[in-house]
Amino acid sequence: MAADPNPLPDPNEKLVRVFDAEQESEAMVVSGLLESQGIDCEITALDAPQDVLPIGGTVILVREEDAQRARDVINSYRRTPAEQVEEQANASTAGSDGELSD
Repeated sequence: MAADPNPLPDPNEKLVRVFDAEQESEAMVVSGLLESQGIDCEITALDAPQDVLPIGGTVILVREEDAQRARDVINSYRRTPAEQVEEQANASTAGSDGELSD
């Protein structure tokens, strides 16, 4: 018999909610991001099972000890390229007495 590809978490492990999404597809993308960083996670429906009606949203749970790292990974990839450019521009003008630098 093959191993279960989606094993249930150990009931003795404390899981922490690190991400909420209205769309399951968004949760799948974030789940893949976390797993690519070596963070195990579980996607769970909030109100209704996703195979019945995809309503109520989806959350991602991780082990308590991985929670802060998971949040850091999510936040670092959440910024848009425009926000990154703006942050760089603000950083380069912060110490120049109000004049823009080249």
